[in-house]
Amino acid sequence: MKMNNKKILIFMLSLCISMQLSAFEKVGTTSFQFLKVYPGARASAMSGAYCSIANNSEAVFWNPAGLASINGFNASADYVNWFMDIKHYSFSAAYNLGDFGTVGLFGMSADVGEIEETRVDMIGIGGLRDGMFNPGITGRVFSPSSIVLGLSYATRLTDRFSFGVNAKYVSEDLVYANAKAIVFDAGFLFDTKFRSIVIGASIRQFGPEVKFVDKNYPLPQTFNIGVSANLFAPTESLFSSVGDDHTLLFSYDMIQPRDYDQMHSVGMEYSFKKLIFLRGGYTFNGDQEGLSAGVGININNYRIDYSFSDYGEYLNSVHRLTFGFEIN
Repeated sequence: MKMNNKKILIFMLSLCISMQLSAFEKVGTTSFQFLKVYPGARASAMSGAYCSIANNSEAVFWNPAGLASINGFNASADYVNWFMDIKHYSFSAAYNLGDFGTVGLFGMSADVGEIEETRVDMIGIGGLRDGMFNPGITGRVFSPSSIVLGLSYATRLTDRFSFGVNAKYVSEDLVYANAKAIVFDAGFLFDTKFRSIVIGASIRQFGPEVKFVDKNYPLPQTFNIGVSANLFAPTESLFSSVGDDHTLLFSYDMIQPRDYDQMHSVGMEYSFKKLIFLRGGYTFNGDQEGLSAGVGININNYRIDYSFSDYGEYLNSVHRLTFGFEIN
């Protein structure tokens, strides 16, 4: 027997909002900051307004409920060129098992590179070098590391409502301190069946506090709620069609991080024959985030996406690249 769609929607919204009401509202006080670097060039090109439109294996990073829309097998690999020459790598894969639902596997890692160790008691040791005093370099180098490995499950509870959840092992080694934790994500999607409008919500990084040395720190929990619709499309859309080859998708997300003020992101995606994609977005009330843009190509179930994100005057721009494919 199918559950009432409205009751399911109200229950999930109440659950997510009640979780978010416990948010810890202080900047820079959460652990595992690398978890806030989300992969996915398509999502980032739309400024993260992606909660209600996630529909391939990358949904594990944004809203795991989106895995339920996958037919067959879907996989992707992502690269993020972050600040200070830090590189982030990730992969995701999902397979639809029919009536059982969709299962997924994903991973992330951050490559900080090698860092020279410096200590106050080494300042000036060794005399002048190239006309300068030793700034404290000991001669040792170290490499911090961060990894995520996770499993996902998503299913359609009704023809309109889908639900998904992630369980992931997170580890961060800062050389002089390290921490590990089991972290959870959950989300839902509700297809209104009215003019292509879809509503989504997700809560990410939900779990216990993480202990570094002798102090506990909360996770960088984030709550998103979003809505999307085709402004025009060959089939169902908010407005009339402009032909069989053109689609314009609009999306909006309200984003509530644990350690920052509420943000709002809007995104647009234009596609020509579902072959070439042009994307753009903007984040309002972000710390540094602002304009983003990107392009994508989808040929014979293989996709390549690129995005550019502007982080203002004082930070470098961020570039993301995604390769993906599906087998139906």
